[in-house]
Amino acid sequence: MESITQLADFQKATSSGLALVHFWAAWCEPCKFLDTVLAQLVADTSRVTVLRVEAEEAADISEQYSVSVVPYFLFFRDGKVVDSLEGADAATLTTKFSSLAGLSANGGAGSAPAAAAPAAPSYVQPAAAVGNLQQRLKQLVSQKPVMLFMKGSPDAPRCGFSSKVVAALQQCGADFGTFDILSDEDVRQGLKDFSQWPTYPQVYVNGELLGGCDIVLEMHEAGELKEELAKAGGGGGKEALQQRLKQLLAQQPVMLFMKGSPDAPRCGFSRKVVDALRSAGQEFGTFDILSDEDVRQGLKELSSWPTYPQVYVRGELLGGCDIVLEMHEAGELKDTIDEMKARL
Repeated sequence: MESITQLADFQKATSSGLALVHFWAAWCEPCKFLDTVLAQLVADTSRVTVLRVEAEEAADISEQYSVSVVPYFLFFRDGKVVDSLEGADAATLTTKFSSLAGLSANGGAGSAPAAAAPAAPSYVQPAAAVGNLQQRLKQLVSQKPVMLFMKGSPDAPRCGFSSKVVAALQQCGADFGTFDILSDEDVRQGLKDFSQWPTYPQVYVNGELLGGCDIVLEMHEAGELKEELAKAGGGGGKEALQQRLKQLLAQQPVMLFMKGSPDAPRCGFSRKVVDALRSAGQEFGTFDILSDEDVRQGLKELSSWPTYPQVYVRGELLGGCDIVLEMHEAGELKDTIDEMKARL
């Protein structure tokens, strides 16, 4: 297997005959596994030239073929791309390689590998967790007016594509939040279905997908990104905050704005309200007001309620800790919330 770093060398190596290109990254463990699969396949036939391209180091090659995820494979015949494969699927890789080489299980034009390599471990989201994950994703994409789901952090990106998007947002002067998708496999896989966008990074504005690396960079180069972020509220300001608060209030029929999370409250009042809502059998979304000072201060003004926690039903304030606990002790909390759901 030959490693390629220059676009000219790449084009020459794939210009004739059969070629398979593995786009990989040093930090990606599945890429290492698939290299062993390729070594086995290459040993069985010399018909296919196998090339390795470190996607982030050879950015011109990756951009030429719109590669934004690893592992990623391109299959060439006489200089033309005839097939592709995304992800760590060793069985499919073996099948596609055999098809390109003209091999068959019965011998045919040659002999196929003795046995298909085992598939790399795949991720399966437990069915019981899907509902909770959807709620969490809705909250995450709205944590800030502009949210970037990336590999690593702005100070230490784990891939070149994430680094480029960070740079574009910073050059636009955007105040943006980030989430490291390498830190949470549930979010990493779930957000692909949530957004119907298969690769990272992903940029959201006011809870809506703006696009991935290619779209964001194209908008930036055309001078459209800064304008779009400002128009959508990514540039800050009172009007943008008001829009964001309305979106946060509408995330779930019952929303609790608290300090910390239900499993790790950061104050006793928040803990008591969480327990009361759970005792009343209510499903509710939450927002940690300690994570965003704009929301923390803005919601006080919006609701004319100076303290936290605060409970909202369909965007209307139910009350703070004292009111919620009084309703709970009187056995009125569940009925009051149900009545507000029906009315609003």
